[in-house]
Amino acid sequence: MAPFSFSFLFLLLLQSSFLFNCLTAKHHDDHHHQRVRSPNSNPRLHQAFLALQAWKKVIYSDPKNHTTNWVGPSVCNYFGVYCAPSLDDPKIQVVAGIDLNHGDIAGFLPNELGLLADLALLHLNSNRFCGILPQSLANLSLLFELDLSNNRFVGPFPSVVLHLPKLKYLDLRFNEFEGPIPSELFNKSLDAIFINSNRFTNIIPRNIGGKSASVIVFANNNLKGCLPPTIASFANSLEELLLINTSLSGCLPPEIGFLYKLKVLDVSFNKLMGPLPYSLTGLAQLEQLNLAHNMFSGNLYEGICSLPNLENVTVSYNYFCEEVGICQNLTAKGIAFDDRRNCLPEKPFQRSKKECSAVVERPVDCFEHPCGGGGGGYGSSIAAVPAPAPMPIFSSSSVVAPSHL
Repeated sequence: MAPFSFSFLFLLLLQSSFLFNCLTAKHHDDHHHQRVRSPNSNPRLHQAFLALQAWKKVIYSDPKNHTTNWVGPSVCNYFGVYCAPSLDDPKIQVVAGIDLNHGDIAGFLPNELGLLADLALLHLNSNRFCGILPQSLANLSLLFELDLSNNRFVGPFPSVVLHLPKLKYLDLRFNEFEGPIPSELFNKSLDAIFINSNRFTNIIPRNIGGKSASVIVFANNNLKGCLPPTIASFANSLEELLLINTSLSGCLPPEIGFLYKLKVLDVSFNKLMGPLPYSLTGLAQLEQLNLAHNMFSGNLYEGICSLPNLENVTVSYNYFCEEVGICQNLTAKGIAFDDRRNCLPEKPFQRSKKECSAVVERPVDCFEHPCGGGGGGYGSSIAAVPAPAPMPIFSSSSVVAPSHL
């Protein structure tokens, strides 16, 4: 018999059994009739069936027909739904993953998704899901990866993700979340934190700390304030830190040099100022350094340019006045280097003397005023210094290096 015919017959038998049970059951209401199932059925897959059917009802547009076959109790055959043996009983199949990436699906997430207690992976990248996340998602105690990027979710930072004990990968980028970022986020044992391109405001939590994150991307939010010294608590894990276009100000803290595993550091398109901390010379694993479109001044140290793994250095649109040693000719080492629009007297495409003098005559003391305030710093002369050029707003389809944006 052909597989399609067999599946059709199987579904027919299930439906017949379901109808028989409903007809023979006594002293039960209609709501109970809908939940009657045979003794041999899998209660966890039945819960998943209820959740997925509730979800399908609140999907308003599915142009690629991803949920067309979400019909009947055989949820393991649904498109984008993946079953696996249960962790507590390998003889029982459960819904362990849902992947509807790039579906262009419109709708919202119903409370019933909390019934998917065995879910380890939920990927909804590049759809049109909207609204707020249901608190019932806190029931997903096994959830390991949550990717909600490129959607239309709104509201404050979704606190429900703070209650997911197994979560390692969190991707909320390109949504409409707003308000402050809770410091509790960094107490979790997350490996990757992508919250860029939302509407988060306030400041980076001053008690930011963690032990496990290898990638943190805050880019394209309006966080303001300084990068707190407690960023050093990620020293044993952090490999990529992207703070592009977050309205950061003040000086880079010396503690950033403690991130000895760092490979990518991008703080471009901010309002950072003052000399670079010499501790950057200790970032031996660093491959990409982007300081462009800030108000950094002073020297570009030879120790930075001599880092053994450097591939790309961008310091354009700052106020550096001297490149020391090998920094004068980094391209000779095969390193991509951009130092345009600084105050380097021997280099082409630099700022005017008038622009440069506004900074040189009022140097920033980062030890005395790490956030740029106070006399003698930019706090009293910021109006005289041209602000960095505005950061272009990257769309979800833009290709930016690194690719996390």
